[in-house]
Amino acid sequence: MSSKDTKTPAIRQSKGGVQSVERAFGLLECIANSSGSATLSHIAADVNLPLPTIHRLLNTLVNLGVVRQLPNRGYALGPGLVRLGNLAGAQLGAIARPYLRDLVAELGESANVATMDGDMVVYVDQVASQRQMRMFTEVGRRAHMHDTGVGKAILAGLEADQVRHIVTTAGMPTPTEYSLGTLSELESELELIRDRGYAIDEQEQELGVRCFAMAIPDAPAPLAISVSGPISRVDQAFADRAVPLLRAAADQISEEMRSMV
Repeated sequence: MSSKDTKTPAIRQSKGGVQSVERAFGLLECIANSSGSATLSHIAADVNLPLPTIHRLLNTLVNLGVVRQLPNRGYALGPGLVRLGNLAGAQLGAIARPYLRDLVAELGESANVATMDGDMVVYVDQVASQRQMRMFTEVGRRAHMHDTGVGKAILAGLEADQVRHIVTTAGMPTPTEYSLGTLSELESELELIRDRGYAIDEQEQELGVRCFAMAIPDAPAPLAISVSGPISRVDQAFADRAVPLLRAAADQISEEMRSMV
């Protein structure tokens, strides 16, 4: 899993596209890539548009509620995007759901799909195990990224400065004795995840629970799937079966999403 450059390129009009719409989305991407807020000077440097054009587009986006102006005169993503984001997350979950069902049928443990929500991770769908003792995660629940399998799988695909910003802003609580508590520990863990291609939540969020997770390659938004259950069942033999199935599911979900573009 390789890191991706999140810098917004100069906005260019695609063939047959509407220039003002493409420019507006370029501004939204610039703000999003700046962890949700950006100064006017930063936006101007990133999108390579005349300042009057940027002002006009930003004013329109502010009036629509998808951008808000901060007290320091900077700009942040607005509440108007929340509903769209929730609907988009639900759609991502719907695409992944058949593959989650297959994972549960093959492995017998709960399967999840999650995406990044600001400085946290949010679960957008789950297919629960039918076993009496099982892992259950409420859809819509937000969690820290550093102590979840899906969160670490997503973090491993981000730039180092973005990872630092996320954990600095969200903090690194340690709900169990196994939780990562420092940035250096997390950075070492992310290197390991990049090398092997998947993440493990080793009782870091909840004692007695182990999770294997993998990012969806080339997803339109940071996305990861996972399988989790009690450590008495989710052991090395389970991992030997689960990792190839997770990889196949991640590739199939990625292919399906690309075919929809």
